[in-house]
Amino acid sequence: MLLVTGASGQLGMELKKIYGKDKAIFASKNDLDITDNIKLNHFFENNNIMIIINCAAYTNVDEAENNIELCNKVNITGVQNLAKISKKYKILVLHISTDYVYDGENNLPYKETDNTQPLSVYGKSKLQGELELLTLAHSAIIIRSGWLYSKFNKNFVNTILKLSKNKSELNVINDQIGTPTYAYDLAKVISIIIIKINYDYNKKEIYHFSNEGVASWYDFAYEIIRLSKVNCNINPIASKDYQVLAKRPYYTVLDKSKIKQDFGIKIRHWSDALTECLIS
Repeated sequence: MLLVTGASGQLGMELKKIYGKDKAIFASKNDLDITDNIKLNHFFENNNIMIIINCAAYTNVDEAENNIELCNKVNITGVQNLAKISKKYKILVLHISTDYVYDGENNLPYKETDNTQPLSVYGKSKLQGELELLTLAHSAIIIRSGWLYSKFNKNFVNTILKLSKNKSELNVINDQIGTPTYAYDLAKVISIIIIKINYDYNKKEIYHFSNEGVASWYDFAYEIIRLSKVNCNINPIASKDYQVLAKRPYYTVLDKSKIKQDFGIKIRHWSDALTECLIS
């Protein structure tokens, strides 16, 4: 049996499309709080879990700057608790991390072996969560991703669609470069990984995943509006003209060679994935 934590989030919702209730337990924060070590241990004592897919995270990048304790509680302490469970029961944790562990100073796509240098409280907490897993877990697969979106919950795509209904134009940053990731495509890759590994998997690996291609937030927003056929102009602006609490990396394109080679997966372009999300 699989356990999906953070099941009410957009990735958790996409995983529900792939795994039925007979194959996975889907636990939201209300069902299973990963920061509560006592309840976590009680859960594992009473359920035969073979793999943990950890989608639980504090992900509000700006609010994290003023809520350091809560951010660290979820992204560090919670992951540490799962790592200890992994060691105790000798099970795999498949953990979702972020491209914000990098400082954005590269001019080529980031490889898993490149130096990490997070700029924000959120990025630092996610990196420390990775380190907890690599140090304490029996086995772990960490997938760094970014710019995640789906039809579910709050994300960049849904925010742009909502704002465009009431505004004739939107200003969007054009000097932060990365790659959008359709949550359904990430969920499919997770399912492929689980099929291809054995339950006695005992390694600790870091992988990158996003869709293919490169975009700025402006490019992403422009394509959202174009595909949705909404009457709204998208204007490019510089990061310095859009004030936020947390500093963002300017470049977080991820090299996905390792995950493609190890698991034989093919990855579609981000615009093709976006088209499916918006039109299907």
